[in-house]
Amino acid sequence: MTGHDAARPFPEQIENRERNLTGEAEQTRARIDDLTARLHELDEELDHLRITRKTLIGLADDLAPEPAPQPVARVPDHPAYRQILAVFADADRPLRARDLCQALDLPITAKNTEGIRSKLKRLVSRGILIESEPGLFAQPRP
Repeated sequence: MTGHDAARPFPEQIENRERNLTGEAEQTRARIDDLTARLHELDEELDHLRITRKTLIGLADDLAPEPAPQPVARVPDHPAYRQILAVFADADRPLRARDLCQALDLPITAKNTEGIRSKLKRLVSRGILIESEPGLFAQPRP
């Protein structure tokens, strides 16, 4: 076998490889075409949804009734709540249950701070106070 004979299979291998790559490239182009068409469909559907949302929001704004007046939050009858709110009226910052115990001249014990915290949570649930972060209470700002 001469060197010339050994080189003959290479053109066949190259042709086979070229044929395989051409087929793979055609399949990939077809997938790209399918994906491009699907992308166009999705973009079109998104555009329709955006237009629908904008239209509905515009209609809702036009048809929205005037907001009903908010009911006035009722402070519980117990005098402790009035004392707590008086402290908040004078405070220039959010307060913790411990701060209120000090302001109300209560001994700082677990029983007192938990009792005050419970009252503060009740005032939050009625919309009279807000809890700006866990354990930190303040009057809502208008």
